[in-house]
Amino acid sequence: MSAAMSENKVPRPLPRPTPETQHFWDGCKNGRLLLQKCDDCGHVYFPPRPFCPACSSRSVSVLESSGKATLASYVINHRPHPAWGEPHAIAIVSLEEGPRMATNIVECEQTPEALVLDMPLEVVFESVSEDISLPVFRPAGDSQ
Repeated sequence: MSAAMSENKVPRPLPRPTPETQHFWDGCKNGRLLLQKCDDCGHVYFPPRPFCPACSSRSVSVLESSGKATLASYVINHRPHPAWGEPHAIAIVSLEEGPRMATNIVECEQTPEALVLDMPLEVVFESVSEDISLPVFRPAGDSQ
């Protein structure tokens, strides 16, 4: 945790798990990025929900993601917020399995020169409370 993060006076807003998303947050807490896959049509999706968004089937399974992704889009937020002490990237990443997800990019300069579209990324988990670890992404392998 950076010094700026430890000095924040306002806590970071945290997700509230629901019965439909609890498995996802339990996976993150254990260092696993869990997706769902439709048993009928094979569609892999995120965010978690009890039915397939492609065919509406309720026959779905949990699938562990490889954690590999590419940067699809981002914005660098420069507006001051008490929970974030410095500019940070709010990003959309394309997971290797197909779904896209909103996240943050870490362990990388928060500049357009460093945040290159389609750059390879890998998931890491940021523990933000006793119950919640957030999936965030960093440059993968030799991209760092």
